Amino acid sequence: MSIGRDGIAGMVLLAISLVLLVQSFQLPSLPIVPVGPGFYPAIVLSFMAAASALLVVQDVIKHRAPAEAGVSDTPRRNYRLVVAAFAIVGAYVALLPLLGYRLATVLFVGGLQAALDRPKSARQWAVLTAIALGTALVSYLVFERYLLVLLPRGAWTGF
Repeated sequence: MSIGRDGIAGMVLLAISLVLLVQSFQLPSLPIVPVGPGFYPAIVLSFMAAASALLVVQDVIKHRAPAEAGVSDTPRRNYRLVVAAFAIVGAYVALLPLLGYRLATVLFVGGLQAALDRPKSARQWAVLTAIALGTALVSYLVFERYLLVLLPRGAWTGF
């Protein structure tokens, strides 16, 4: 069985997430709060363990398949897209205190999604807009309304 860099990284992350997951279950529960301090870390670490295991499986399958002669499996590097993604994240961080969480998140998700795969039709633009609006709305409702985490208000918008 052959394994590559992705498989090794997946195994390391799987081991780390499983160790931390066990430790999250050992956190003391609070009698006043129904959800203890280890609840959300356990959820995140469970997803991390699942994603790491999937990465290992994908790498093993990739290395098990016979390599086609003369075809390079090295992906083409797109540094321009990496720079654009960093610029979009930087703009999000800069606009967050000015526009507020809801509006800045809509612009961030929509802008990053458009940069990664530019929509080519009106239907794709509508899907991109719906995803951006939905992401901002769901994350706002979960954090602001359910978890009672105060999200940034915009100095320019007031919300």
